[in-house]
Amino acid sequence: MYRLKRSLHFFKPKNSTFINSSIRFSHQSQLENAGPMASRLKTRSVIRFTGPDTVKFLQGLVTNDLRRLENPQPEDRTTLATTNAPFVSVSPVYAALLTAQGRFLYDMFLYRPPRADEKLDRTGSGPGPDSGELELFADVDGSELDELLQTLKKYRLRSKVEIESVVDDFSCWQRFGQYLTQKSSEEPDAASLGWGGGFDRSGQSSSQGNNCGWLWYRDPRLDCLGFRGIFPSNTTPPLVEADKETNEENYLLWRLEKGVAEGSAEIPKGEAVPLEYNLAALNGISFDKGCYVGQELIARTHHRGVIRKRLLPLKFVNDSGEEVEQKVAPRSEVIDASSGKKAGTVTTALGSRGLGLLRLDDAFKGSLTIRGSDDVKVQAIKPEWWPAEWLSDQQEQSATA
Repeated sequence: MYRLKRSLHFFKPKNSTFINSSIRFSHQSQLENAGPMASRLKTRSVIRFTGPDTVKFLQGLVTNDLRRLENPQPEDRTTLATTNAPFVSVSPVYAALLTAQGRFLYDMFLYRPPRADEKLDRTGSGPGPDSGELELFADVDGSELDELLQTLKKYRLRSKVEIESVVDDFSCWQRFGQYLTQKSSEEPDAASLGWGGGFDRSGQSSSQGNNCGWLWYRDPRLDCLGFRGIFPSNTTPPLVEADKETNEENYLLWRLEKGVAEGSAEIPKGEAVPLEYNLAALNGISFDKGCYVGQELIARTHHRGVIRKRLLPLKFVNDSGEEVEQKVAPRSEVIDASSGKKAGTVTTALGSRGLGLLRLDDAFKGSLTIRGSDDVKVQAIKPEWWPAEWLSDQQEQSATA
């Protein structure tokens, strides 16, 4: 579970000037108007997989279909290439590793870096030599790194795949905020490059990647989360200036308001049911890829079509409707004050915002409070990205009231 005790404002990075460090985010609109921003995700680490069995090995373990990472599709190719951007670029895949009983263990973002023959060499005269070897990188929860490595190696058996931590060599980054939420595969700052009535496509391509071919990608979960990428630790990603870099806690707040959990601190390891934490709608589960560890429970729950609890964004307020900060801790029980019945549990809390796993029948009644803290009221918020079929007509009216 995750609780941070700082107020909701921009945090000033060390050795840099950040002109917005005094902005306080008490309302969602203020946060949305503060972007675009970028955060180095210090809570995440990077693992590298190499070897001829890499995709086959992971395909049998994780919840999503990885075959596209091995065999890029025509839409993954472009005739435009610079020394910064390859001409084969496959979007990352979000997936999870489960227990045999279908409970959540770890989440990961899987990246396929461009091979040498899929990008220009350093002279820019043509593609590099064919290395003949596929490698994948995984953006994973840093607090679970050692345990995840042990788990993966336990499953490896005779598979021809090497698994290693490259935490010192690579870092995970996220770009989010205003103007980064529209549906587009292009990073808006990159797309704005050019002059006159057209684009400088070469300049646009170069601004998206660094000199090693690492790119910003649209977050594979939701467009509203912005862009995500892995970059060498000794470099600053493109489009990240000193006045745009902000503390990771602001990215956490952005996710809380969108209703998206990340990592084992927010999705309880060994306990969470992935469908209750909305991983299917976050493009983290494939229902037609075939078998993987824990697949039976996921398929049965999905086809039955009944999910009574879901993860929701929460706002904590007082009797006057004013937001209250640092009053709620993870694992606090959310109850219906009118009946005294438990409606769910707070899973993550930061300031006046949080996430909670609530019964949908109780979530939008308007009488929720924290057990033992009657002065704190809980407002459950229906995210804009939720499919309409998740709520009944009555629940829909309450959620949008």
